[in-house]
Amino acid sequence: MRTYSCTCGSRLFFDNTRCLSCQREVGWCPVCQGISALEPLAEGGFRCTNAECGAALLKCFNYLEHDVCNRMIPLDGNGEADALCDCCRYNDVVPDLSIEGHRERWAALEAAKRRLFYTLDLLGLPHGTAEEGFEPPLSFSFMADALPDAGLWRSTAGTDKVYTGHAEGHITINVKEADDVERERLRVDMHESHRTLIGHFRHEIGHYYWDLLVKGRDEAASREVFGDHDSPPYGEALERYYESGPPDDWAQRYVSAYATMHPWEDFAETFAFYLDIVAVLDTAHHLGVSAADHDASLTRMLAAFHQVGLGVNELNREMGLTDLVPEVVTPAIRDKLAYVHQLIHQASG
Repeated sequence: MRTYSCTCGSRLFFDNTRCLSCQREVGWCPVCQGISALEPLAEGGFRCTNAECGAALLKCFNYLEHDVCNRMIPLDGNGEADALCDCCRYNDVVPDLSIEGHRERWAALEAAKRRLFYTLDLLGLPHGTAEEGFEPPLSFSFMADALPDAGLWRSTAGTDKVYTGHAEGHITINVKEADDVERERLRVDMHESHRTLIGHFRHEIGHYYWDLLVKGRDEAASREVFGDHDSPPYGEALERYYESGPPDDWAQRYVSAYATMHPWEDFAETFAFYLDIVAVLDTAHHLGVSAADHDASLTRMLAAFHQVGLGVNELNREMGLTDLVPEVVTPAIRDKLAYVHQLIHQASG
């Protein structure tokens, strides 16, 4: 992730909606692909103040009305624009905003989703909506369920439990994952080293790209690396995992315990880990922490990620925080990352 500059010279960050120094409104300009200060136009809308851009823009509806977005939309030749930005247009269901705290949780979900799309676009990975005729179309639902705690996690669709997951391009994330306390409780209960919002997005998008890039196209090669995804059936593998847990030596061959459950989950966890590596290296490179960027060879990427992770892990331990990089890349895990690395580079052309 890069940082940007306001017209006043102060540094702007990816999630900013306002410059904290000069108080100018800022937003993501899709024309120059960066966070820029916004200058109001007399006829309505804004102008991107990037000297090399100057595009006429409108705020995304979810930025203007709900303050859960910070993206702008370019005006066309007739002074018109779409209502939703290039991230928010993928939403099918959003949280029920009549429930206290849901707007803040939705904002956290959208912030993680914008980081996901930044990385997907950085890698040149394809994605699109049903309206664009993209197959399979990508979409999101952010919903909540009813739990025994006085209805804190109420649903927009009755009292059914909402499961975070993916099905045919549609990604559902339970709103409770945006609650820090609830997510930490689940992290401990599930014996996970990490459980983050961006982690959920990266994992579920891994399932999406298995459907898009592997299913019916590269399944034989995927079997050689991750195992037979047809045997045992997914439901049987899921039941066995929650009954018996992972094998004792899982860390020698898998990036997480959950990856042992089924080859599809192994692929999604490995894909998510690859996106972790790309995002960390992109940020480290642009902050001057590492010379290696996300588009280096896999060998160079892993060496740089190891160096960055080693340093940040020690810094986190000084502050009593969890490790940035809990994974150890064994030869078996490297082979899986190599498959994902090649798959993504082929997909991006």
